Amino acid sequence: MSSIRTTVHESLPYVDPEPTPAERAAAESLIAAEQQSASSPSPSSSSSSLPPLREPNFSPLITAELDRIAAKAPLKGIDLSRYEAPDSDSDPSSTTDPSTLSTQLQRAYTAATYLSGRHAHLQLLDAYGKNAWLVGNWQLESELRALERELESTKKEIDVVNIQRRRVQDEVGGELKGLEETWKRGVGRVLETEIATEGLRQQVLERQRGGV
Repeated sequence: MSSIRTTVHESLPYVDPEPTPAERAAAESLIAAEQQSASSPSPSSSSSSLPPLREPNFSPLITAELDRIAAKAPLKGIDLSRYEAPDSDSDPSSTTDPSTLSTQLQRAYTAATYLSGRHAHLQLLDAYGKNAWLVGNWQLESELRALERELESTKKEIDVVNIQRRRVQDEVGGELKGLEETWKRGVGRVLETEIATEGLRQQVLERQRGGV
């Protein structure tokens, strides 16, 4: 957690009186007006600050793919027939073309390799998949318990801070009220002194005018 204080709260919730409904409504209206002005700038100012849009320059491959998506055509990027087992009805001895036999042999090797790997993966999944799933769940539960402990600790810290703040404000509440009353009396005396000074000044001016 950063130790830099970016905000300062001057509220004293345990000393200051609760705001009246009228004061609360006025404050909420000011907050709502400021949020609306900050979240919805004028279209003219926002559009003028943006650079003009550039024309897209896609490669032929991307263009063909976009056309395929627009036409809702199926994807044919991978030839799945090479992973399929050879047709058992076909008789290799029925053809004598070397290129055809080579192609069939390559397809047979590819299909055998793919099916062998898939069989091995299924065996591993059958043997260790359940344990891996259970271990994954245990790890997630451990993370959840750690987050719950952290949340509970944070709530306790918040409660401690609130208790300390209330105790400090309760301890200085009387002093703050006394200082506020003293300040009010001082302001009142200053006003009374200014009024008396103004009255004396007027009297002096009147006497000076009468003497003249």
